[in-house]
Amino acid sequence: MTGDYRHLLVTRSPDGWVVTVTMNRPEQMNAMNTPLGEDLLACFDGFARDRDVRAVILTGAGTRAFCAGGDLKERNEMTDEAWRAQHVIFEQAALRILRCPVPVIAAVEGFALAGGCELAVLSDFIVASETAVFGVPETTLGIFPGIGGTQLLPRIVGAPLAKELIFTGRRMKADEARAAGLVNHLVPAGEALARALEIADAIAQNGPVAVRQAKKAIAYGSETDLETAMILAIEAYNATVVTEDRLEGVRAFNEKRKPRFRGK
Repeated sequence: MTGDYRHLLVTRSPDGWVVTVTMNRPEQMNAMNTPLGEDLLACFDGFARDRDVRAVILTGAGTRAFCAGGDLKERNEMTDEAWRAQHVIFEQAALRILRCPVPVIAAVEGFALAGGCELAVLSDFIVASETAVFGVPETTLGIFPGIGGTQLLPRIVGAPLAKELIFTGRRMKADEARAAGLVNHLVPAGEALARALEIADAIAQNGPVAVRQAKKAIAYGSETDLETAMILAIEAYNATVVTEDRLEGVRAFNEKRKPRFRGK
């Protein structure tokens, strides 16, 4: 999905399969103001209708920060009503990222704090450089992690560590985040986006229907009992096995060549 955005840069790979979404407020450490929230909402809403995209990378401009959270300078003079109205935008954008039909990879350089950390964990997994710093310090300001941190962090790193991070607001450096399972890949400074692009390209080479169905089965299956999850997985299998891509994949295997998937 491409379009005119105020604080996002959206680019596609030459084949159109991999989209990189860059939060573009580097002087403000890519902090989320209202226009950026609206841009994220519109952009990820578009992915629900974009049949060409096969993987998305979410990152931040510059090297200082992936995203430093909500823009508290903008919020300083907001009324309670204006704050709530803005947060609804952030909530809806978060849900669009969480339920994006294709894999979303967060490429993190520098700070991923508060809402920025939450944006990272809303993605399917994280590639981080050694400069990355994660944290959910909202309680230190009398605020609350409002776009899923209290729900997603315990599912990823376990409840005890998530509770400590949220209750104390302490920051977690890249090596600890990797050891805790928050980060899938830890790379040298400046290389997070390049590594994420490599992984996204590998995903894009696979059957797009199969990948979409796998993401759906994992997402919804992990939220229910095992027997129901197995039923969901079988339904995903049945939706995949009748596609042209499945025929092409088997044919390519037998012909000893790379499959040419069309997402059908």
